[in-house]
Amino acid sequence: MIRKFLASLRGAVSDRKGVTAAEYAILAVGVVIVVGGAVAAFQGTLTTAFTGIGTQVTSTQNSLQGPAAGGGR
Repeated sequence: MIRKFLASLRGAVSDRKGVTAAEYAILAVGVVIVVGGAVAAFQGTLTTAFTGIGTQVTSTQNSLQGPAAGGGR
């Protein structure tokens, strides 16, 4: 009985799949924290940049459609 228990322990220790999955999970959490922190730190700058990009895309789209299409509205 003790031998079977020790054998199962040896098998569990030699099986590294669970450890690797845990390492990847910890790495993923770290990436999420870093990206979230960067977004929070640069929130104003990002909002301004994406608003400018959206305005430029809308302006370009409206100029390509021309007045015959009703200006995209």
